[in-house]
Amino acid sequence: MRVVFVGPPGAGKGTQAENIVRDYGLFHLSTGDALRAAVKAQTPIGIKADEYMKAGALVPDEVVIGVVVERLDEAKDGCLLDGFPRTIAQAEALDKILAEKNAPLDVVLELAVPEEELFKRLASRGRADDNPEVIKQRLVAYHEQTEPLVGYYTQSGILRKIDGLGTVEEIYARIQAVLNEYK
Repeated sequence: MRVVFVGPPGAGKGTQAENIVRDYGLFHLSTGDALRAAVKAQTPIGIKADEYMKAGALVPDEVVIGVVVERLDEAKDGCLLDGFPRTIAQAEALDKILAEKNAPLDVVLELAVPEEELFKRLASRGRADDNPEVIKQRLVAYHEQTEPLVGYYTQSGILRKIDGLGTVEEIYARIQAVLNEYK
């Protein structure tokens, strides 16, 4: 099973990803973790990524995609992509890569949470980057760059919207109801 997780910061993707990976035996491909691993391993793509990261710049799509391709080879029994794709260009590249492997995405889960709840959740985490101004900037970036994926995957017919309100267990039960259709 190949799954993509989309949703705004604070929607609970990280928490739910742990549950999914544990219960479905999927390889968890987090873009941030993959970039850090490639940098640590000093792969050619990791060296490139490190140059951008040290300069405080966004790592360009082609480098991020290269890192994801490296890690996808480890995903023999399926994967959960978390934090990738973030843009339509990345989604198109992922579709092409998976088509070459004859392993298309099964489902895209959108964890939907109202913005006022996101503010509440993010502000309560107590992280340095979770102050109101930074939260607002992260949500604007999500709406501009990542939210268009909802339309992209809706057109593909593989998007499933998950109500992200409730307890961790209630939300996970909704996710399981969808994922169990693809077992």
